[in-house]
Amino acid sequence: MTILEKILQVKKQEVEKLLKQQGSIELTQVSVAKPSLFETLYNSQHLQVISEIKRASPSKGLIEGNVNPLQQALAYEKAGAAAISVLTDQQFFKGSMHDLQIVSEAVKLPVLCKDFIIHWLQIEEAKRSGASIILLIVAALEQQDLLELFDYATSLDLEVLVEVHDVEELQRALSINAKLIGVNNRNLKTFEVDLANTKEIARHFPFHEKRVLISESGIRDATDALTVAQVGAHAVLVGETLMRSKNIDETLGSFHVKRGDF
Repeated sequence: MTILEKILQVKKQEVEKLLKQQGSIELTQVSVAKPSLFETLYNSQHLQVISEIKRASPSKGLIEGNVNPLQQALAYEKAGAAAISVLTDQQFFKGSMHDLQIVSEAVKLPVLCKDFIIHWLQIEEAKRSGASIILLIVAALEQQDLLELFDYATSLDLEVLVEVHDVEELQRALSINAKLIGVNNRNLKTFEVDLANTKEIARHFPFHEKRVLISESGIRDATDALTVAQVGAHAVLVGETLMRSKNIDETLGSFHVKRGDF
């Protein structure tokens, strides 16, 4: 069984619990207006950064278990992040919806609920917890489910980051008219990372259309940032590098390189 399959197995169990709790889930409604991540990225000539709060991962184990999500989010905002991604999966990434709510209430930036979403109830939970963006992973969903979840999220005025790993998945994302498309440089089956993934997707990406390309995972330094910016990426999603950084201002700032012309 691949890591993705193991994660999805747990997600199905979590959804079953949500279905049983339906109508009794008590979460404070967070109604803080956030700017559009799409507009921010589409209109920028420099590579932008979606900064991630990430305590742990299946591949790296514990990264920063004692992180204070509020302080980390404020540091990201001060350093010039375009948005903040909050990992909310508990079992594999040590995150929570509580982290998401704390962050959303504290910052003016768009906030992404980073999780493995397979059911509309998870979208509602993310919305109640303050997310302005959700993630849908093409590799985790059948096409009809992908379309239905995408449409449901947009009906709730949420932006949707649709994540792909290869050209076939890119075509599936384009077919549902995704505007924010993320390339995961990490193979979710093996968790190996290769920036060549972004280069390959960029070769097939319709830059002439009003869409945004985001490179996710494996961005360690300014050289990596320049590599993906030169092939057209509008932004990078960075977790581990920023979580381990001793100087967030400097590290994040070094990623704001000039994009190529497309």
